[in-house]
Amino acid sequence: MSCLIVGVLNCTPDSFSDGGKYASVAAAVAAGARMAEEGANWIDVGGESTRPGAAPVSEADEKARVLPVIEGLRGALPPSVRISIDTYKAGTARAAVAAGASVINDVSGGRLDPDIVGVAAETGAGIVLGHMRGPPATMMDEIVFRDVVDEVGTELAERLSIARAAGCYETWVDPGLGFGKRLEHNVALLHALSALHERLDVPVMVGVSRKAFIGQLTGKPADERLFGTAAAVTVAVMGGAAAVRVHDVAEMRDVVRVAEAMRT
Repeated sequence: MSCLIVGVLNCTPDSFSDGGKYASVAAAVAAGARMAEEGANWIDVGGESTRPGAAPVSEADEKARVLPVIEGLRGALPPSVRISIDTYKAGTARAAVAAGASVINDVSGGRLDPDIVGVAAETGAGIVLGHMRGPPATMMDEIVFRDVVDEVGTELAERLSIARAAGCYETWVDPGLGFGKRLEHNVALLHALSALHERLDVPVMVGVSRKAFIGQLTGKPADERLFGTAAAVTVAVMGGAAAVRVHDVAEMRDVVRVAEAMRT
């Protein structure tokens, strides 16, 4: 299976790299349509920043940000382009699926709101189970791993079991790079993607785009991490990632094409 391109569409004022850029519904829908034209296979719409230290927003505020955008995108995108809702709240997920989303992308893997896996099962939506310990506001406070690859694999396997028991039929995992992990943990997980995929036997989505660990390696701010992101995306594709979640769709589509050619 070719590696899919997931375009990041943050409808938030405070996301770490593009907060406030798509504050209006029209701007967000236009951005999503442009990503699809550039090669995105699906658009991931988020209404709450999950950057380290981010404060939570209410479900009502989150819905107000994302639902009009999802409705607009469903009318603007080709049927082949999927829409996912980036949320850990079951209520937002249910409303987003009703508005036109077909995938729920939960960075907490159902830890923060266990009802979200039931929503995926009941609605037939796919679900991406991310790895994160604790909420975004505090996830970087106490980071302790004995063996990050083994522990993330074990914890994702537990989330998968819960989702399957609930009746979810399409499940993905995301190792949660940048979510409660230090530089060395992110590097180790990226290096071990193929082993993680082999262990869990479900598609793996990887989000490395513009993240802090790339800044630590390059010394560049978020808006200057294009080449660092390209390197990390290459490693992810070579490691068997089924999807990469990116901000710069056109550029990363080229990266994915070349990396896939090398992988095969």
